[in-house]
Amino acid sequence: MERHLIVLDLDGTLLTDQKTISEKTKQTLMKAKEAGHQVMIATGRPFRASSLYYEELMLTTPIVNFNGALVHHPKNRSWQIKHSPMDLSVVYDVVDSVDKYQYQNLIAEVMDDVYIHAEDKTFMDIFNMGDPNVLIGNLRGNLNEDPTSLLIHATEENVPTIRRHLEDVHAELIDHRRWGAPFHIIEIVRKGLNKAVGISHVAKEMGIPRDRIIAFGDEDNDLEMIDYAGIGVAMSNGIDQLKSIANEITLSNNEDGIAKILIERLKLK
Repeated sequence: MERHLIVLDLDGTLLTDQKTISEKTKQTLMKAKEAGHQVMIATGRPFRASSLYYEELMLTTPIVNFNGALVHHPKNRSWQIKHSPMDLSVVYDVVDSVDKYQYQNLIAEVMDDVYIHAEDKTFMDIFNMGDPNVLIGNLRGNLNEDPTSLLIHATEENVPTIRRHLEDVHAELIDHRRWGAPFHIIEIVRKGLNKAVGISHVAKEMGIPRDRIIAFGDEDNDLEMIDYAGIGVAMSNGIDQLKSIANEITLSNNEDGIAKILIERLKLK
């Protein structure tokens, strides 16, 4: 069988609801690697919050973090990093413009430095993963370099309103995506960035054509990736919009949906 590139989203896809990789899915991915296929992760998370799973799967491939704003190779320092932060002035404009809307917090990330607008124990627990540098206080005063991403935490009912505003006012300079439950968060990155952009760069370097890319996802930050892949697979727990463009729909993240497709498609025993 010709070599394929298998691309895995993390939350809601590779990871169960308990944030673990099931034994069946892990063993299936190991068998795929043994058969000569490449396995990589594409996630909205920073690397410090995805390295645990990268190491657990014993990967030796590049990884897409921050929904495409960072593409790098953790095992190969000579591999050219692609880091595409937003312009600081654009972030200031966004922060100023959303002040009139009800949001709960703002979080900016500059690689592994985290800037939290207002102290919030929930976010301290989430963003402390990987032991980053954390600074709490007004972003206008604390953030002084171009951030990799900006997060807006709002109530579920206010997220659509804020996203409409971002689309109306800032669409030429930023792209935004929504996190899945339980956190109602809008993630903002530089315009033109998404997981598919990062994957296409990696696939080209590997010499693997688009029709031999199998990608798995569940949320709206996976839309471009699922559309781009030769075989785009939506998890059954995924959003309807993703399922409507996917080539296949598999079992949920809690039912070894990834393993099912790979066993069938790649004829793994």
